[in-house]
Amino acid sequence: MRAVLAAAALALPETAMSAPVRLKDLVEFDGVRGNDLVGYGLVVGLNGTGDGLRNAPFTEEIMSSILERLGVNVTGEQFRPNNVAAVLVTATLPPFSRAGSQIDVTASAIGDASSLLGGTLIMTPLTAADGDIYAVAQGTILAGGVTAEGDGAAVTTGVPTSGTIPSGARVEREVDFDFAGLDTIRLALRTPDFTTAARIEGVINASFGAPVSVMRDAGTVELDILATGIGSPAHVLGRVENLAVEPESPARVVVDQASGTIVMGADVRISAVAVSQGNLTLKVAEAPLAVQPNPFTPGQTVVVPRTEAEIVEEPGIGLAEVPEGTTLSEVVSGLNALGVGPRDMIDILKAIKSAGALHADFIVR
Repeated sequence: MRAVLAAAALALPETAMSAPVRLKDLVEFDGVRGNDLVGYGLVVGLNGTGDGLRNAPFTEEIMSSILERLGVNVTGEQFRPNNVAAVLVTATLPPFSRAGSQIDVTASAIGDASSLLGGTLIMTPLTAADGDIYAVAQGTILAGGVTAEGDGAAVTTGVPTSGTIPSGARVEREVDFDFAGLDTIRLALRTPDFTTAARIEGVINASFGAPVSVMRDAGTVELDILATGIGSPAHVLGRVENLAVEPESPARVVVDQASGTIVMGADVRISAVAVSQGNLTLKVAEAPLAVQPNPFTPGQTVVVPRTEAEIVEEPGIGLAEVPEGTTLSEVVSGLNALGVGPRDMIDILKAIKSAGALHADFIVR
């Protein structure tokens, strides 16, 4: 085991440096964000796969409302079409979207419609959290599933009750935000870390040759627009967003028990610990034997039980000592060389963590 770990140690560097990453991929700029939109609409033109109006009365209500707005009086009329479906329409309004621009939308059935394939979404207003209408959606739905059925069976692939409309909504109202009037902009780290925030501060100040930014906490760096001498927030962000920064991240091990996947960070370390692993297999088999009396003699058939029991101990890795400061990648490489499976390896890592020798966040999914 030590020889295998030593060989792995020669093949792997003692520490791994993070590759430089663009600043725009590490932070969110204050005020530069999208807004979620939602609407309630009607899809028509379905091939008999729409809502059953007895089970989804809200579909009939919205259909009657739309027809009345178009000048068709349906009061007191009884109609039961099966080619319409009620849907919820969702979209994201990108930052700085202007009136007249188009955005993608997603439509999902909320009734008992079996498919939205071939349907057309009728004009649907999309509102934000403030209740105002910011876009209007309409168009042909591209569903992501396929349904094939016959007289006795049906097969469905994907989810035909949900679909998208590329560029299916047109922006009607702009978000009121005076970005050009900002004096300072906060950069919010997607993964808060004091070291990464300090490096961002240093890289920005070095780029301008002046202390124009300051780290407020592990997740925030404040940029002074006036101190840059440029004055325009858009020009300042255009200059800093492509600056390269080496991010830091906490030591972390993530395992997925269902698939046996193990993902680890480069900074994971293990203290001195001894590891032993093996498996016991218990085999029990029943082979009853029927015993019959001799011909023409009194007696009866008797079933004699016979049981075969066996305990097999599969060879394990023995008791191996892991030296101080060994990286997790070296341990895993050694276990792989010895033929330890992913699920057994997960159990070993759990035991090392329980022993207090694994110095990293251990996340099990």
